[in-house]
Amino acid sequence: MRRAISLFATLLIILLFGVQCTFLEKYLGEPFEESRYILDLQGIQNRGYIRAAVDNNTTGFYIYRGRRMGFEYELLRDYAERIDVELHLVLTSDIQDAFEQLENGEVDIIAINLEKTPEREINTTFTAPIDEMNTVLVGRSGPTKIKSWEDLGEDTIYVRENSAYESQLLAIKDSLALPLHILEDPRHEESLIDAVVNEEIDWTMADQNVAKANTTYYSGLDISWVVNEAGEVGWVTRDNSEELLASLNTWIEDKQKRFIPDLYAKYFLNSKNGYFRSNSPFSSIVGDRISQYDEIIKGGAEYLGWDWRLLSSLVYKESRFDTAATSYAGAKGLLQLMPVTLERFGVDNPNDPEQSLFGGVRYLAYLDKFWLSRVPDSNERIKFILASYNVGHGHVEDAWRLTLKYGEDTQSWDSVSQYLEKKNDPAFYKDPLVRSGYAKGHLAVAYVQDVLSIFEAYKTLVDTGTS
Repeated sequence: MRRAISLFATLLIILLFGVQCTFLEKYLGEPFEESRYILDLQGIQNRGYIRAAVDNNTTGFYIYRGRRMGFEYELLRDYAERIDVELHLVLTSDIQDAFEQLENGEVDIIAINLEKTPEREINTTFTAPIDEMNTVLVGRSGPTKIKSWEDLGEDTIYVRENSAYESQLLAIKDSLALPLHILEDPRHEESLIDAVVNEEIDWTMADQNVAKANTTYYSGLDISWVVNEAGEVGWVTRDNSEELLASLNTWIEDKQKRFIPDLYAKYFLNSKNGYFRSNSPFSSIVGDRISQYDEIIKGGAEYLGWDWRLLSSLVYKESRFDTAATSYAGAKGLLQLMPVTLERFGVDNPNDPEQSLFGGVRYLAYLDKFWLSRVPDSNERIKFILASYNVGHGHVEDAWRLTLKYGEDTQSWDSVSQYLEKKNDPAFYKDPLVRSGYAKGHLAVAYVQDVLSIFEAYKTLVDTGTS
């Protein structure tokens, strides 16, 4: 009898956890697999960062002289601060790809200058309008301006692939029985505008704001012919991100009073800014240089075995590439070394970029050696090195000892950084294991996060330059 009961229980377990799972997976689509990426606002805040699809162009997101810039970038950065998360950007040059990334949970929002259309609102929702968009025809200036669509004859208009431009033109072509040709092109509209300027093509279409920004540094453009009257432009969320949408809409309403208009003027109406971001070799739009010190930074990075863009991120964070920079505490040079450190690592003239840079590099190499045996993984060790560079390795070592004391992973920056943040709490900085005392450890943790965030932007937008 007991054996029969045991056999029955075994069969019941198999039915419940074997057959039942197979049945549910077949008809309900594997409901037991956690949706790790499809998150609403609370999930994003718990995760600690928001992911946004953006364009890499002169108004979306780019690097200029080491600084992260762009209309959408600055808006996103402000919103990320509002909800207290990090900002992770995903570059895309294809609008359809951006919608697929949103649907698949690879991004949380699409922050591209998109006009609201019924096709784009399938399974997605647009935010409150950030701006309005007029669509214009872009051509070269000539003795006569277009007075009617018939003036184009059988010319070809090149439009960005998967944009709303093709459907707008097709509607006009069909209604007026025009012989003009429409050709989709994978290039961004700004690249197509460049092609117009270089006389590779005759016509393209663009958002009037983007076209206007380009006329601030291209004097030979004609953007006077309006194709489509003003339509609302916003960002895009998934239909099931109701809390995120509500939060974004509240934020947009708050920022429409001053912040958004000020950014609009900065990126769309300032001719000087437009010229430099589109022509400077230190702009990621047209070049792969971060600063005038790229060559010596690459030499220092090779000495360390680092990606040169990581070392550039640290230099930008420390001095903004200013060799004469001096902090309130007396730190000097590209890597802001204190006088005692300058002397220890052989720097006689901190204003000399090569001396200053390699003094800092030798200090970084010392910190790398200090942490090597305790943190063998190089990706983790970088974070310990950066924190030590900022706050001193004694304070980071204190946090490492506290991590060991409380039985957590001493090779994980996530674990050790928690105790570094606690070094302003007497319950921790007065612990007998703590040798360096009080510290504003949370600032060092934020410092590491910021340097690595700059590095991610540099990796995305600036080529390695090693070929």
